[in-house]
Amino acid sequence: MKPLITIGLLILSNVFMTFAWYGHLKFAQWKWFSQLGLFAIIFISWGIAFFEYCFQVPANKIGFRENGGPFSLVELKVLQEVITLVVFMIFTLLVFKNETFKWNHLLGFGLLVLAVYFIFKK
Repeated sequence: MKPLITIGLLILSNVFMTFAWYGHLKFAQWKWFSQLGLFAIIFISWGIAFFEYCFQVPANKIGFRENGGPFSLVELKVLQEVITLVVFMIFTLLVFKNETFKWNHLLGFGLLVLAVYFIFKK
């Protein structure tokens, strides 16, 4: 159960992270938002990122082997990175419809999946 909880929390964390880091690029299309200064956008993004931490920290605490979880520190990091890329790809395709993925993006993603395989290989 701990692996699923950890992965679920990492997914939620990365959804908030992606909106905090990249959402303002899309939100700029809103008239009121486009009139905000850089510091206001930073504070809004920081507020969204707060929720990222609310999921990320428990995911690492629950998932870390030395806390009774199933994953080593390296495994947690690689899982987080792959989840980040999956969430980012989905976000990009759904929110930024003018972005496209090319063969080299898919190849790079495949290599990351191989990285997960080799990190978890005993």
